Amino acid sequence: MAGGTWTTQNKVRPGVYTNTVSQSRPIGSIGERGIVAFPAALPWGPTGIIKITSDEFQGKALPLLGYRATDASIRHIAAAMAHANTLLLYGLGRQGAVKATATVGDLTATAKYGGLRGNDLKVVIQQSLDVSGSFDVYTLLENEELDRQTVAGIANLVANDYIDWSGTGTLTATAGANLTGGTAGTSTGNEYSDALTAFEAEDFNVLGIPTEEQSIKQLAVAYTERLRNDGKKFTTMVIGYPQADTEGVTSLKNGIITDDGLTVPATSLIWEVAAMAAAARVNQSLTNTDIPNAIDAYPKYTNAEIIQALKDGELVISLNKGRVVVEQDINTLTSFTLEKRNEFRKNRVLRVLDGIDNDLQRIFGEFYLGKVSNNANGRNLFKKEAINYLTNLQNIEAIQNFDSQTDIIVAPGIDSDAITIDLYIQPVDSIEKIYMTVTVR
Repeated sequence: MAGGTWTTQNKVRPGVYTNTVSQSRPIGSIGERGIVAFPAALPWGPTGIIKITSDEFQGKALPLLGYRATDASIRHIAAAMAHANTLLLYGLGRQGAVKATATVGDLTATAKYGGLRGNDLKVVIQQSLDVSGSFDVYTLLENEELDRQTVAGIANLVANDYIDWSGTGTLTATAGANLTGGTAGTSTGNEYSDALTAFEAEDFNVLGIPTEEQSIKQLAVAYTERLRNDGKKFTTMVIGYPQADTEGVTSLKNGIITDDGLTVPATSLIWEVAAMAAAARVNQSLTNTDIPNAIDAYPKYTNAEIIQALKDGELVISLNKGRVVVEQDINTLTSFTLEKRNEFRKNRVLRVLDGIDNDLQRIFGEFYLGKVSNNANGRNLFKKEAINYLTNLQNIEAIQNFDSQTDIIVAPGIDSDAITIDLYIQPVDSIEKIYMTVTVR
């Protein structure tokens, strides 16, 4: 007896032909947020993009960034990782960085990466007390042991996360040989362009630009508008640049003073605030959200100055009854039109709109593109998928008043492989103002 699967009922031999499929159900979901990207000067690490998740940060900070996660030198990065699920770093100043080296007899130790941090490495070689005829070879960073190998000769050494070995022959004992000659690379104006080009191939929610340099901020704004117009929905956070006047760019105005007395300017605080924005859910606003470990805003503005900054389209850090908070979660859009009214300046609203765009693109690409026929049945499948997704948004109060019968239309496009979607939604904003009338009888 024959068997197998079937597409049409055209089998010749007697038998049982069975198709096993999943029960039809919605497969789309609300996408995860929490990816923040930064170009930044780094004293250690590979060229190109470094990707670190929050789960990996404790273990990968030292080999990839040259410092432990708790080191004050990368406090700004640790602050970002306290909120973000994933950090994308593009190391500036890495091109042309010289690797530190040390020579002990016939052995040459070369830092894994170029940069000044390599000069803090040291090699110690001692006769092994446990294995006769062998040596213990230690890799130290600021006299902290990072790696130890017991080997008979140079050829037996294995590269670790910090040092590559070269040479032949026997080892020579040393109480300590410091690696020297490591230098930083030469920073150029093209580095930011290279970083933005590299990020273009990555998925992220917020891009942070931690510099006051005007030309770089202008470059980042143009980059953001171009990619958003091409369908890559993310936002960018810059410092002191409200003239961007676009919903895709947020301008951080000021910094904080921490509870341990550290003054954190906007160029450092942007790491944490951009990560908070990246991690914010589609139904969440950062308005009145606490800045962790802060006791005051820096500089601190008067009521009139805060009002003007908000009108200008700046995200201000303020002191609210002893709490240091984001005054209002807004972007730089101030020139409103009939197509982009004032609700577009609210970042919570924009997260919903960007989320819908990104998620429907993802759902279509993963499950429908090239896989479903462009006929009434195929279009209805995608429509049901979109309705399920939008219903989920309504259930978590990201949108409201959605009517699946009237607010979404999926129709054939002009070309045989195209469809069109008309979608009407009402994003939910957060309560930020209460106008109260108290009448005394």
